[in-house]
This record gives sequence, C-alpha cells and structure tokens, in this order.
Amino acid sequence: MTFDIDMIKKVYGHLSAKVAEARKMLGRPMTLTEKILYAHLTDKLPSTSYKRGADYVDFQPDRVGMQDATAQMALLQFMQAGRPKVAVPSTVHCDHLIQADAGAKKDLETAINKNKEVYDFLASVSNKYGIGFWKPGAGIIHQVILENYAFPGGMMIGTDSHTPNAGGLGMIAIGVGGADACDVMAGLPWELKFPQLVGVKLTGKLNGWTSAKDVILKVAGILTVKGGTDRIVEYFGPGADSISCTGKGTICNMGAEIGATTSIFCYDKKMSDYLKGTDRADLAAEADKVAEHLRGDKEAYDDPKKYFDEVIEIDLSTLEPHVNGPYTPDLAWPISKFAQAVKDNGWPAELEVGLIGSCTNSSYEDIGRASSLAKYAAEHGLKAKSEYTVTPGSEQVRYTVDRDGYLQWFEKIGGVVLANACGPCIGQWARHTANPEKKNSIITSFNRNFAKRNDGNANTHAFVASPEIVTALALAGTLTFNPLVDSLTNAKGESIKLPEPVGEELPAKGFEVKDRGYQEPAKDGSGVKVLVAADSQRLQLLDPFAAWEGIDLKGLKLLIKAKGKCTTDHISMAGPWLKYRGHLDNISNNMLIGATNSFNGKTDNVKNELDGKYDSVPKVQRAYKAAHIGSIVVGDENYGEGSSREHAAMEPRFLGVRAILVKSFARIHETNLKKQGMLALTFANKADYDKVQEDDSIDIIGLTSFKPGVPLTIVLNHADGSKDEFKVNQSYNANQIEWFKAGGALNIIRAQVKA
Repeated sequence: MTFDIDMIKKVYGHLSAKVAEARKMLGRPMTLTEKILYAHLTDKLPSTSYKRGADYVDFQPDRVGMQDATAQMALLQFMQAGRPKVAVPSTVHCDHLIQADAGAKKDLETAINKNKEVYDFLASVSNKYGIGFWKPGAGIIHQVILENYAFPGGMMIGTDSHTPNAGGLGMIAIGVGGADACDVMAGLPWELKFPQLVGVKLTGKLNGWTSAKDVILKVAGILTVKGGTDRIVEYFGPGADSISCTGKGTICNMGAEIGATTSIFCYDKKMSDYLKGTDRADLAAEADKVAEHLRGDKEAYDDPKKYFDEVIEIDLSTLEPHVNGPYTPDLAWPISKFAQAVKDNGWPAELEVGLIGSCTNSSYEDIGRASSLAKYAAEHGLKAKSEYTVTPGSEQVRYTVDRDGYLQWFEKIGGVVLANACGPCIGQWARHTANPEKKNSIITSFNRNFAKRNDGNANTHAFVASPEIVTALALAGTLTFNPLVDSLTNAKGESIKLPEPVGEELPAKGFEVKDRGYQEPAKDGSGVKVLVAADSQRLQLLDPFAAWEGIDLKGLKLLIKAKGKCTTDHISMAGPWLKYRGHLDNISNNMLIGATNSFNGKTDNVKNELDGKYDSVPKVQRAYKAAHIGSIVVGDENYGEGSSREHAAMEPRFLGVRAILVKSFARIHETNLKKQGMLALTFANKADYDKVQEDDSIDIIGLTSFKPGVPLTIVLNHADGSKDEFKVNQSYNANQIEWFKAGGALNIIRAQVKA
C-alpha cells in the first residue's frame, strides 16, 4: 500500500508538461536535479534560468518528515501559526530519544516510560493537525520514509540533516530546521538558494568487500566537509544503476557530511524492484509511466562537464573499502593504507567497540552482508573481540531479518541487538566503560564522527566504515586488521580467513512485520487536546520573539570568539540534552558549551564583561540578558556544520545574542539563524577575525538601510580606546530582511493569519 498515492499521481500528472516547459526555457537538455526543482516551483517559470548558487527560489515540497527530537520545536512553532491542519502530508517519527544500553526490549521499555510526556505530546499534536505518527520502536525516520513515503521525482523537506537518504529513491529530499517545516506545513512556499550541481559518474560494479558506503566515504575524501555546500550531488552512469536502492540511500544519506544540500540517483530497475518489494507496486507502475522524466537527459550524462559545475568519476570495480576519521567524516583512508595510518598517527589500535546500523546502514542488505560474516565466524569458532552492537533501521527490517535467521549469528559472536532507533549514532548511548574519559577507538557504520558525538568523550577516536568492515574489525579487536588480506586465529589456534560478505538486496520471501507502529491521525482534529503540562520540564509553549527595534545595534558584548570546528554539536549538544528539545529555556543551558574559546583554549569558559570573571557560556549570556545587553558570537569556518537542529539558532536568539559573525556558514544553520530573526554575517576579509579582542564592545552599522547585497559595517571598540572598523557580508534577500525586522519568520505567518 502506498501512502498519499493520489498526491503522487498529481505530481506525475503535471511532470511531463513542467519538464517540457523548463527544457524549452533553458534551451538545452536537463539534469534530473533540474527537472525536479523546476517542476516544484511555487511560481511560474522564470524568463531565464536561475543563477546557480546565487538566486533564492520558492519551492512547493510534496511532504514533510520530522524526527521526535526536532519535531517538538517544529510543532510548538506550528501551533503558533494558526492553521487547523497541515497543508501537505507530514509525519513524525520517534527514533531519537531511545538510549542504547541493555538491548532492544529493555531499552524501548525504559524510553517509553522516561519520555512518556514527550511521546504523548507528539501523538496528540500529530492527531490534532493531521500528521502521521510513528511510535517509538517503529524505526529510524529515514529508513521508514524510504520504505513508505519516498517516491521518484518528488520533493520533501525533513527536520534532520540526513533527510537526503530519500535520494536513494530518486527524490529531492533536503534537511531543514523546524521553522522551514512550519512554513511548508502551513502551506507557504519554501525558499532555497538555487543549488550548484556536482555530477558523480559511476562506472564499473561493486565487488567483494566494497559496498555502497565506500562510494560516499571516497566522495567525502574528495569534496571534504565543505565541498557540497549550496550544491546538489547527482549520481549517474552504469555504476549507479548497479547499486541497490538502499545502497543508493546510504550514499545520499551521508552526503550531509560534505555539506551537500542533498544527493540523488536516477529512477531505475533497482528502485522499481524496491518499490514492489515494499508493497508499492502501484507507485512503481505510476513511476514507469513517466520514467523518462525521472532521469537526466542522455546528453547531460554523455557530456557532463557542460551541465554540472563539477564532475567526479569513480570506477566501482577498482574502489577499495574505506575507513574515514577520526573526528571528521572526510578524512578518508583506503583499507590498504589504514593500518599504517593508525600507527603513524598514534591512534589507539585496540578497538573497543564496533557498531553497525543507524539510519545510514541498516537495510536488509546491510544486515544480511554483515550477518554472513558473523555466521562464518561463529561456525569457525570466532567471537568478536570488541563489544559489538547492531541497530536495525525499522521494525519491518528487524522482524524480517529475525525471521530469516540473520540476528542469531550476531548474538552467537557476542553481539547485542539494539532498538530500532538512532541510539549511539546521536549520543544516546550508555556506554559500558569504567573510564569515560579514556583515550580509545571505536568504529561505526554511522555517518558522523565529531568529537564527543557518540559517547561524550573527546578522547574517543571514532571511525566510519561499512557494516562489513566494522564487523570484521570487531572480530579482530584491532584497527590494524585488513580482512582483505589478513587472517584471524580461533581458540583452537586455527587460521581463519574471512570470506567476502554476501547478502540479498531484498528478502526472497518478502518483507514481513506484525506491528509497524503507525498511528493514523484523526479525520477531524478540532476536538483533540494537545498535551502539555504547565509545570513540564520537558515541554514549553513558545512566546514570540521581539521585533527589531529599528536602529543599528551598538554596545554588543562579545560572548565568545570560537576557534576551529564549531558544529551544531558544539553549539547545542545532543546526548543527555535531547530530553530538553521541547523546552527552549532548559535546553539553552547547553548553548555553545562545546565551543573552544580562542582566548584561553577552553570550552564553556568565557569572560563576563560585567564583572570580569570567567564562567560558563550560558551563564554569562543569561547575565547579559538580565542586564538588557545584547551580544555577538564570532566563529571560524563552516560554522554550524552537521545537524539540522534549529536549537543551535533558537538558543542564542532566546538568550539575547543578536548576531553571529563567522568566516563561513554551513547552509542549514545559516538559514535557521535567518528564520529566527538573527543576523548571520560573514567576514568580507577573513583576516578581520584576528582583530576581534576579548574585551571589545561591538557595533553593527547599516541596519537602518538594510538591503540585499549591501555589506554592513562592524566597529570594534577596544578596551584601550582604539577602534577597528571593517565590512561584513550578508546574504539576506528581501524576504529574509523582513524576517529579521519582524523578529522571525513565524511572526510574519502569525500576522498573516490574524489579518
């Protein structure tokens, strides 16, 4: 059964005409990305093509997806919008609040009891506003969306940076903040800078130990964590068509780690087979009717340099398995060079934990290939020398792999099957260790490996690889093991060489599940009460942010000058803080506690200019707020890299930070700041970063004539009486300037409803 099939038929019904019109306007063949983008314009076609990487464009997405941690704030905002029901199909997925500890059954029971008021709120608000609700244990949002909602040629946004996973089914799927989701659910256009295009031509075919995961690990090494910013990555070529649908999803999912707006593959037989295998033969039949428009034009792929801004070519037949890390997902090592890299860099060679699964690699195929290794190991007297965990992607996958006998082999080598949830991937991990600050190594098949990401320990060296490589290294207990050439020794002293992993893309007997964990919303939610207790420490109804005063901002205090990598994890940590995702005041106590103060090299330690003492970042900012003094945060390159979490923008806004000034922004975070009425500014000359002093009083000049494309002026009033003055850039368009003036985009929506 296909959800929202009538909506999909409507999209396909207009697709041919819209693509033909766009091709005529452009006067040339089109890529798949262009076909989908131009087919989802809110307004009529422009007279000439949009300028890639420059023009802001309004789109009309087909659906919205939200995970429970971000859905709380997104829906608290939507409640303020004054709409009786969501304007597009939307879903909530409870996957982030389940902590991995003892195993699936116990961990799920604990989470349901511990998070009852949050789940009750999400279930009730979903029921009221016409939103599909997936209960805790149903699965990880991206796997569930791929199995149930993603469709070729569609466009969706999701409040999670790994929403691009749906690109594995040929969908433009983009991670956003909750305010963007609120706009679309309210029926408003969604704005995006028209992206540049990166084409990745895949030739050959994956073989042996190499998997789809290795494609994106290789691409991450080429493009780095910034290389995809404001760009969409489109995969094509005979190699692309040979990769399974879920393998394509893996590649698109981890495209978030190169900062890409999204990634996408063309519709092909693998996608058709997956649709049929997940009980959506009706959708496959509809997609087949418009298949020519669900791929880029042949000319675009025959001569890609004419149609893409950058082209990368990878031969899958010669691609090696990769291991990326530590501390950043773009430090890429072919397996043949990884052991030496471990030795040369002094990384802990002993592997303490291997973890497979997560939204990135938890499909039937992934678990099957890893299980084939576990089976061989168990039959030959081997057990994992490292702690080893398995996270299925959905209840449908879990039930099916259990039915087909895969899970038993993990348990026989000492593995533990965790709940169908994000768990350790997002820091929801009660790690079993006697020393939580110990220098150590872990390896995962997850997507992200920033410091403290998985277990809160800055000394944990986290590496990323395919489930197959993770399983092999966990069996060996060391990072220096190369399963392609090395052997293991069992208890009898026998030398055991692991075979190449094998696994089926889809279950031969079909998928099966007893309880998917889905709640259909009420047809009429007008009588449904949203459950939020007045004294709750987990949930807090929102008050509107104040509008801009209409003057230049002067006398701002420098809250922190952050040095080096400052991701959304540094700005608003996950892990134990996830429980406050629906309570803006409480979660604001984690604001920037992971950022490094450039003046003393410490985290969560900044100078309070009111008394000259050093204290935690949130405490100092709360002191400024109490004194009615604004502040500014200064940052380094790619500020806000990582998650889509808008809390990283809402917390400084709530506590009175007026502007973020950095060398460069990650895309989602910059948009989130703008949505909340913040000033997101970049140094025109990056060397001016060095002029900012700890005791500065800072002015922002030019706001009274705030216009698109016109730089603003920063004045640094130093403690010794001297000054520095320089220009800073801003990327606001006319609509975004109105967001700033109104105090946030939501204030404009609210005003429109009242009007």
